[in-house]
Amino acid sequence: MKQMTLAAVKGFEKHGRTTRKAEFLARMDGLMPWAEFCALIEPHYPKAGNGRPPVGVERMLRMYCVANWFNLSDEACEDALYDVAVFRDFCRFDFGRERAPDSTTLLHFRHLMEEHKLGAALFAKVGELLLANGMKLSGGTIVDATLIAAPPSTKNQEKRRDPEMHQTKKGNEWHFGMKLHIGTDSQTGLVHSASVTAANVHDSHQVPNLLHGEETRFYGDSAYRGKQQRERLKDIAPKAKDFTNKRAYKNHPLSEADKETNRRKSSVRSKVEHPFLTLKRLWGFAKVRYRGLAKNANRAFAMLAMLNISKWGRPLMGEVRPA
Repeated sequence: MKQMTLAAVKGFEKHGRTTRKAEFLARMDGLMPWAEFCALIEPHYPKAGNGRPPVGVERMLRMYCVANWFNLSDEACEDALYDVAVFRDFCRFDFGRERAPDSTTLLHFRHLMEEHKLGAALFAKVGELLLANGMKLSGGTIVDATLIAAPPSTKNQEKRRDPEMHQTKKGNEWHFGMKLHIGTDSQTGLVHSASVTAANVHDSHQVPNLLHGEETRFYGDSAYRGKQQRERLKDIAPKAKDFTNKRAYKNHPLSEADKETNRRKSSVRSKVEHPFLTLKRLWGFAKVRYRGLAKNANRAFAMLAMLNISKWGRPLMGEVRPA
């Protein structure tokens, strides 16, 4: 075996480079409003007493973020802190002085977030901060929903599926799980509202939870079209014009003019798909990790807060986004 060089010690590498993982963590470290987030969590966080001193709120929040960004279980996140140096640096742990929190500590922190609905609180806080620092919502809102799969197997201790999840048919395929519904700004793509339901809830039923009421344009696919939906829209956002895609019916196909109109609307609606790409494909939230809607909803809201920061957080650092 050859003698090890000084490159084995951090900082002496001759051929090292910054990885995309390290670049992402460095960027998010600068963008995340840690002080504001910690202020939301601190009132519910355990205080120092006679037992082991609690790990600081910010470091546990950083560990929680790593677990969500890289789709890690509690145990895998603990192991990753020992395996991956950039994770340790991001979470501010010095193993020369202390050990990493174990998976049970992260589990308790996650349960605290779920019990007090802090995921939704983080999502609301990010929207508040962005609007206070120069972000403006246009008059258009795009609504859409995506399916998050849940395990359909009954080979578990209870011999049944998660009772809070349900199945729905999309095209010719059946899906079991839940739905994440979001409302995004038609100009910026900022996610300003969200809700979580079982998969069998129709997309249009969540529209009241996805609009802020000041819309002048309402975009959605053909699932959001219909007389009942138009009446509902008049009550929620009286100024909004309906820009949902036209739907073809049996013996009444769409004309070429209708198809062209739908294509123009879809070019705007495409912005609503971008958050789903990040959540499901890049951050791995294509499948639920926990049982029950509440736990998974908390994770979804927290991840949407992080998503908005990742895409639109420059105003929080004093950088002005062009109008």
